[in-house]
Amino acid sequence: MAFTNARGQTQTSMSEINVTPFVDVVLVLLVIFMITAPILQSGIEVSVPKTRSVKEITEERLVISIDREQRVYLGNDPININEIGTKLKEKLHDPERMTIYLRSDENVPFGAFATVMDAVKSSGITNVSIVTEPLESGKRR
Repeated sequence: MAFTNARGQTQTSMSEINVTPFVDVVLVLLVIFMITAPILQSGIEVSVPKTRSVKEITEERLVISIDREQRVYLGNDPININEIGTKLKEKLHDPERMTIYLRSDENVPFGAFATVMDAVKSSGITNVSIVTEPLESGKRR
């Protein structure tokens, strides 16, 4: 399509897209996702058993989780049960002095729990703590 400017010259229409508004929108969306992404990472859904004696975790440790479908996670990453020993040896410098937390859904069969525990013990880690929740949410020991 052609048009005439103020001096009477014929010019063709500008066919370039103005990308400035597009970049503005993309940057706003990027900021929104950067703010909301950490909030949405709630972790692995595991309903741990409830017990009377619960020791509160005060320091960051390596956590192995088993969810309801018996999938195994090292931290937040899914892992094959046969690779637990090698991955733990890679991550830990002194396995005999390190503590691992083991979170297991209360509906997981004991056989699956025992298999994961055996894989952890075979990697040289002897100090394994089992994560539970208190019976009463208001009382913690």
